[in-house]
Amino acid sequence: MDDLSYQSGYGNTFSSESLPGSLPQTQNSPLLCPYSLYAEQLSGTSFTSPRSLNLRSWLYRIKPSVTHEPFTPRLPSHGKLLSEFNQSNSSATPTQLRWKPVDIPDSPTDFIDGLFTVCGAGSSFLRHGFSIHMYTANKSMENSAFCSADGDFLVVPQKGRLWITTECGRLQVSPGEIAVLPQGFRFSVDLPDGPSRGYVAEIFGTHFQLPDLGPIGANGLAAPRDFLAPTAWFEESHRPGYTIVQKFGGELFTAKQDFSPFNVVAWHGNYVPYKYDLSKFCPYNTVLFDHSDPSINTVLTAPTDKLGVALLDFVIFPPRWLVAEHTFRPPYYHRNCMSEFMGLIHGGYEAKADGFLPGGSSLHSCMTPHGPDTKTYEATITWGNEAGPFRIKDTMAFMFESCLIPRVCSWALESPFMDHDYYQCWIGLRSHFTREGANAERSNIHKEHGKD
Repeated sequence: MDDLSYQSGYGNTFSSESLPGSLPQTQNSPLLCPYSLYAEQLSGTSFTSPRSLNLRSWLYRIKPSVTHEPFTPRLPSHGKLLSEFNQSNSSATPTQLRWKPVDIPDSPTDFIDGLFTVCGAGSSFLRHGFSIHMYTANKSMENSAFCSADGDFLVVPQKGRLWITTECGRLQVSPGEIAVLPQGFRFSVDLPDGPSRGYVAEIFGTHFQLPDLGPIGANGLAAPRDFLAPTAWFEESHRPGYTIVQKFGGELFTAKQDFSPFNVVAWHGNYVPYKYDLSKFCPYNTVLFDHSDPSINTVLTAPTDKLGVALLDFVIFPPRWLVAEHTFRPPYYHRNCMSEFMGLIHGGYEAKADGFLPGGSSLHSCMTPHGPDTKTYEATITWGNEAGPFRIKDTMAFMFESCLIPRVCSWALESPFMDHDYYQCWIGLRSHFTREGANAERSNIHKEHGKD
């Protein structure tokens, strides 16, 4: 897959054909398609959604998706996937939570069996909410494809590349990149590097989009041209016993068919899987004083009907320069009406000197206090105003942030990888309060900012 070709752009209407002339030119559903293919539409929004929000693609395939045996519950049941959160299957807690990296299993485990829910809110049945999953796997999917009827998958690999075959073509996704696999698309995951681990955010009832830039202007953050969609690729071999695994209401169902679902010879539309390299993100930061809100580093957002309020934002903390004067440069101490789930792809995170490891995660729910640990705070104030410009490098942390309050799955709360001592990282914060020197400090600040 190293020589894959892609189509560039975000929200574009793409077209691609793997055989010359296989894409109908003047209509979507001719009586006879080229090469005697079947025309099939995949709709990601309702037919009557506004044109600016309407998502659909036309797939021209050797056999239609409907050619399969009835779905039956997958046995044995998975047991660790949720798409509806309530008191019967998950718990609410305001405590700060942190998990160490989950071990990759020794027994053969593919992407489906290695996927488990950590937390979430809402309901896929009601088309509003989200799930945050993680995966650990060590083998490729065999003679099977996966599909979520519940929502879009935003996949964040942390260890090991993913070779993802979709109905629109193939994607190679490495740690430091992300992939979005929209609701309803069938895909298969191969693991060229063997043991793999990563994070998945799944959203119900909406789709990801680029955030508005507002006063930033026309450029910056994630550039549309850096998002890559696949080109058409197909296989037509006879595949007896091929299994479609469909996630539906948080449960897994299977259906047998005798062909690969990746038999799409040509397609066109704007409802497509895509990937993005996080190193191409153009970050913005304060250049004089104070710390910018993390929303300035939003890559993708899934909006709600309330202006400026996200069902889920995907935010990153990439390498960048810190230059603010007379400023506490790490992220500030915070209580937030939003809930924040964080992960670390590689390196360290600027607000945690210890304990937050690549492959680990943390959850700070609505109005739960959080911020830099003791070591980070003490080291920062020791440097004082003499720190000078400093470049954060060799790191990539991220955050899934939601307006909904997540409930946490029992297996996540009972996990052997739960860091029960997480709270200790703040216990050492001592009072530095003094009544002396305040006026002198205020005078120094005004002088540095050019005020009398």
